[in-house]
Amino acid sequence: MKKTVFSLAAMAVLAAAGSAHAQSNVTLYGRLDAGISNTSNAGPNKSSMTQVSSGGMNTSRWGILGSEDLGGGLKAVFNLEGGILVDTGAADGALFKRQANVGLEGAFGRVVLGRSFTTVYDFVLPFDPMAYAPFYSWATSANATGPSKYGMTTAFDNMVKYSGKTGGFSYGASYGFGEQSTGSSDSAKLSTAVTYKTGPVSLLATYEQVNGNTIAGGARDKTTVYHLGAMYDDGPWKVQAAARDYKLDPAASGKADVRGTMYWGGVSYKTTPVITLTGVIYYQDVKNVAANLDADPIMYVARVRYALSKRTDLYVAGAYAKAKHNQLVSLSRDDAGFGDTQRGLIAGIQHRF
Repeated sequence: MKKTVFSLAAMAVLAAAGSAHAQSNVTLYGRLDAGISNTSNAGPNKSSMTQVSSGGMNTSRWGILGSEDLGGGLKAVFNLEGGILVDTGAADGALFKRQANVGLEGAFGRVVLGRSFTTVYDFVLPFDPMAYAPFYSWATSANATGPSKYGMTTAFDNMVKYSGKTGGFSYGASYGFGEQSTGSSDSAKLSTAVTYKTGPVSLLATYEQVNGNTIAGGARDKTTVYHLGAMYDDGPWKVQAAARDYKLDPAASGKADVRGTMYWGGVSYKTTPVITLTGVIYYQDVKNVAANLDADPIMYVARVRYALSKRTDLYVAGAYAKAKHNQLVSLSRDDAGFGDTQRGLIAGIQHRF
């Protein structure tokens, strides 16, 4: 009898373990993107450079995400994600620089703690025709060679992040703790956004504030960023437009504000189910600088994307950027330019798993 009871108990434990396992889900995913690129004015001698580049349409990455059904519509969720440099095989920064968070999801929405992309980053992404492509998009920040990149903050450490949806509204907020002994506001970061979708039309509004640390006199740097955007997505056509206003209020007296407004607009058209044509213009209106030092760079982009399958694409993209007043300009968000114009072309392949 005791042996029978023990056997039944053991079977119950194994069954429960199997049930718990069945209610959990873990996914390994990634995106590998590489191409051959050529860029003009790529060095001090203003010569061009040809190279194998990692991340043409999207930054290469790998990650693990998962969830566990806790019952009653509640789930535990997590996400770990790191960048990859496909051209060298090296890690693009820290192991899980892109994402490292855990939280809960239910009828109330989703809440996670850790490191993650900001709410503004998540919500602006669908309104960029190039979807933040390293080759070539200025939707997260402008060219790197000006006095400022005039951009949003893409991710926060030490974050609590919420997202939810009600009817046609999607909304969210992120708060990054400054973790400073001088006060809770020092180095604190806030990111909020809302979109409204009705039929083929979507509208966007966002706000971001990033604080510096308090200096002598009680002042601190403060950066504020606003976005407004609109999108029309119907059949083979997609039209997207947005504007970002950037302002840095410096703590030090006598220093001028850093200000700039970015505008972009573009059209994508599916000529066939597997071919997508995209054209975009990005323009950075540089403000509050000395006369004849405003670069006001503009970039024109065109891309052809061919889907070999649901997971593999070929693409060709080209871009041209120009700045005023002999100021330097770069097609890249991260790499310097060495002239007041720059041209670029990339042909590549992307595979998703």
